[in-house]
Parts: sequence; structure tokens; C-alpha cells
Amino acid sequence: MKLFGFAAGVAATLTLLSTTSAFAVTQISWWHAMTGANAEVVGKISKDFNASQSDYELVPVFKGTYPETLNAGIAAFRAGQAPDILQVFDVGTGVMMAAEGAIKPVAEVMTGAGMTFDKSQYLPGIVGYYSKPDGTMLSFPYNSSSPILYYNKDIFQKAGLDVNNPPKTWNEVWEAAKKIKTSGAAPCGYTSTWLTWIHLENFAAWNDVSWATQQNGLAGGDVELKINAPIFVNHFQALADLAKDGTFKYGGRTSEAKQIFLAGECGIFTESSGGLGDIVKSGMNYGIGQLPYDSDAKGAPQNTTPGGASLWVFGAKSDEQYKGVAAFFAYLSKTDVQEYLHQKSGYLPVTLAAYEATKKSGFYDKNPGRETPILQMTGKAPTDNSKGVRLPNLPQVRDIQNEEFEKMLAGQQTAQQALDNAVTRGNAAIKEALEN
Repeated sequence: MKLFGFAAGVAATLTLLSTTSAFAVTQISWWHAMTGANAEVVGKISKDFNASQSDYELVPVFKGTYPETLNAGIAAFRAGQAPDILQVFDVGTGVMMAAEGAIKPVAEVMTGAGMTFDKSQYLPGIVGYYSKPDGTMLSFPYNSSSPILYYNKDIFQKAGLDVNNPPKTWNEVWEAAKKIKTSGAAPCGYTSTWLTWIHLENFAAWNDVSWATQQNGLAGGDVELKINAPIFVNHFQALADLAKDGTFKYGGRTSEAKQIFLAGECGIFTESSGGLGDIVKSGMNYGIGQLPYDSDAKGAPQNTTPGGASLWVFGAKSDEQYKGVAAFFAYLSKTDVQEYLHQKSGYLPVTLAAYEATKKSGFYDKNPGRETPILQMTGKAPTDNSKGVRLPNLPQVRDIQNEEFEKMLAGQQTAQQALDNAVTRGNAAIKEALEN
């Protein structure tokens, strides 16, 4: 498949960003999308890596939001000025995988630099998502996350809810949200970021139901969506019904709803574990619960799938640049570095050693709920329904789904109509992407 408007061989014409010699430090460019506290983490990790050795200089460059950073990388590739490392959010995984010759698999980068690369050291659910069907690891998982439930303990107490017992099923969420609203404890009961990621993709995985054929796109590109099955329809109709009187409040397509929760407007909130930093900074008396599951789903909960982003390496770089990238990834894999990233940001540690070290230190005992996203992703071996979602045009398909959800929440159509339309339009978009 052609991508970025170029065939595979065009990657060989990429202009090298860094010149090297036996006497010069090799610069490694890293384009990222981290803001706020997470940008501070990027800065510290980069500074510490540079201080740890004298052969390479890692240069982090902020390129905007996740979509903006991906678009900047594509534009730079077309101009022959691609960075060495590009941070790409999970939605862009299929886009990068389909970029023939544009990227160099991280497994090849590591082994090519003479470094031992053992993917068994990394959390299995994360490794599986960023690997080809044959197991080749394509990108380095930098900031992986899992959706979890947050709740405002003060609002729970005002509503007469148990502050130590967050809802575990979606039916319990609906009932708690109604009680919050009717009691006057808060203007709304429940809000959520990323409806497509949390309420479709992870809803499917967590309840072990199919999101699409071909193992949700991981086993092949000829994919048909299955998101208009009864379990999805019932779930979204419940959201639509709660939205009628404001019990559920829609914030937007990505992370906008976080501000609604931080403002104390809603008592219950589903969001990425990577959003923890802002909640901690707010000073809210908050609690953490696992992502709710459907009580009618057999075998639920299963496992969640990773969000966040990973680091992709562009092709046609020099051997010295690849050695520098490999050195950085090896540094990122160090236990103390992963402990810092995990504990500071709320993102998951990508190595098993960092997870065990964090657990041994007593961090989870002192910070209840912080282990929840890891347990969700690693508690059970992934099934064909729960390995993740991958499409060559997933950002476009998500936009289609969001358009239909917004019409539904505005009372213009039922959940059945919204999901039927999302399937029809989504399948057409997938087919068109494959043909082009």
C-alpha cells in the first residue's frame, strides 16, 4: 500500500537531519506531542539521557497535539526532512504500519545497533499492539495508557454514595449518575473523554466482543465493523437517554470532558490513566476505579487495550543515527527511568521490571488505584477481540463515529441508527482506503 503519497522506494531519498563525524556529537531529533506535566517529563528524560553519555544529543521538539504531530511527521517525510523519532498516538498505528519503506521497525533498530532486544521484558499487551502479526516489534511504546474511572469523593458523599466503592458495571454507573443528578450533589452525574476509544474500542475488548472482523484489523486490512451489535446499541442508548436531562454531559471528541470533571460539574468520569496528572494538580478529593464492564457480557471483564502513543523511527537514516536511537530506547527501558515516567505521569511502565520495582517500593500501597490500569491490561491474556484495533485510516473512521454519536446525543437519531450509520460509512471509508 502507498502512503504519504510515496512508494516504498522513496524513503531512500530522505534527507538526513544530522551530520556526523568521528569528532562530532550525533544529534537525534524527537518530535512529540506532550504538554504540561508530561512535557516536563520529556524534558527531564531527554536531559538525563544526554548527560548519561557523550556520543549523542537527543533534541525533543514539541509539534502540537497528537493529530498535529502525526501530520507534521507526514509533511516532513514528503519534504525529505523527516525526524529520527516521531511520537504517534495509538490511532495512527495503522497509518504508520502502512507506510511502505518509510519507517524502520524498532526491533531492527535495536539489533542492528548490536543491542540485545528481548521483547519479553515488556508488558505483553503493549508489545502485541505495536507489533506485526509475525511478532516483529514496530515501534517503541513510550506513553501507554488504559482508560479508567475517576470519581469525585466529595460529590459521592453529598449524594449518599459509598466513597470507597466506585461503580464496577455500567448499570451501576448509570444508577450512581442518576443519584448524583437528582440529589443535587452536582449538575451532572457522568462525563467521559474519547467516546470512540473508551466506549467502542475498549468497551469491545473489556467485554470480549468483536469490534470488527480480522481480529479488529490486526490480522488483515479487509475489515468490516461490528459495532452495531446489540451490546453496543444498548450501551449507547443508555448514554443517549441520560443525556436528555443532563445526567450525562458530552464534552467533546477527545479530552475536552476533563475540564467538566475538574470543574466539579460531574461526579463520575472515564478517562485515560495518563490524564491523572491534571486531576492530582487540581487538588480534588478523587478516587480511582476500574473501567466499568457490561454485566451481561460473558467472561467480562477481559482486558483493556493500550492508548497513549509510541515512538516510530523513520527509514533511510545513517548507521550512527540508528545507534543513537537504539541507545535512547535502551535508556528508556532502564528500570529507574520507567519507574519515574510511570509514577510521575500516570502512564503505564512499559517494562515488567519497572512494574515490579514500583510494586516492591510500596508505591501502589501509598497511592490507591494507581495499579488499576496495569491490572486491567495484564490480568488476562488477550483474545482475538481484545488485542487492540488497527486500521490504515482509523482517525477518519473515528471521525465518522463521532459525527453519528453527536447526532444521537442531540436527539436527532437513536443509538441503533447512529451505530448502523457508523458501520455503513466506516466500512465504505475502510474499503476506499484499501483501494487507494
